[in-house]
Amino acid sequence: MVEYIDDIYAYYKLTEDDGRVHDYMDNQLEINVKMRIILVDWLIEVHRKFELMPETLYLTVNIVDRYLSMKVVRKRELQLVGISAMLIASKYEEIWAPEVSDFVVISDNAYVREQVLVMEKSILEKLEWYLTVPTPYVFLIRYIKASIPSDKEMENMVLYLAELGLMYYSTIILYCPSMIAASAVYAARCTLGKHPFWTETLKHHTGYSADQLMECAKLLVHFHSEAAEFKLKAAYKKFQSPDRGSVALLPPAKSLSAEEP
Repeated sequence: MVEYIDDIYAYYKLTEDDGRVHDYMDNQLEINVKMRIILVDWLIEVHRKFELMPETLYLTVNIVDRYLSMKVVRKRELQLVGISAMLIASKYEEIWAPEVSDFVVISDNAYVREQVLVMEKSILEKLEWYLTVPTPYVFLIRYIKASIPSDKEMENMVLYLAELGLMYYSTIILYCPSMIAASAVYAARCTLGKHPFWTETLKHHTGYSADQLMECAKLLVHFHSEAAEFKLKAAYKKFQSPDRGSVALLPPAKSLSAEEP
């Protein structure tokens, strides 16, 4: 497997646009950007309560966005889309996936089992069962390893910045998954004072220069700077905990901070 790793990631880079979405909000009649961020914030919390793998969260959000880009959804069904997407992602990524009944309970019985199953089928049909998509997390695994020296604090900071990016519609629309992942690594190195901020090794493995990542990295740092005061705090609470190294409590990178993202 090791000898093919470069080819695998080259393929991911070639196909990553297949799983991206266009700016779909104008096509939605009842759903807006604010509702999406509320949903993703809640999904981060659900993901944590179920103790699911990181891959599952990223695939869940990707499924939600792709479905919303193809289908007009009523406001009252948005949470249903979210739990159904996580059900699908869990079946795809987890060894032991939560049951439909678990998702019904965690949504405070807003929906019944049959509604979840119908939505699950609708999503899979719309997506034509295409679930093998390169999400930012696919690239994060590779890029964190290439960030030498890498430690647990570095890994947690990268994951925190990437999850903040996952919450915001603008990040998903403007940047491809590999760039979001590389920008999270670059921003994390700047935040933690890892010199040099970008290395030839990282440039080789990501295919990006520091200049190419600057715009996206600044956006992630902007989200970091606002996270403590933002009312939606699922990612912040998750990464302020000691088991995540309390990285959310660290000050954002001054070198990438600006008044406007």
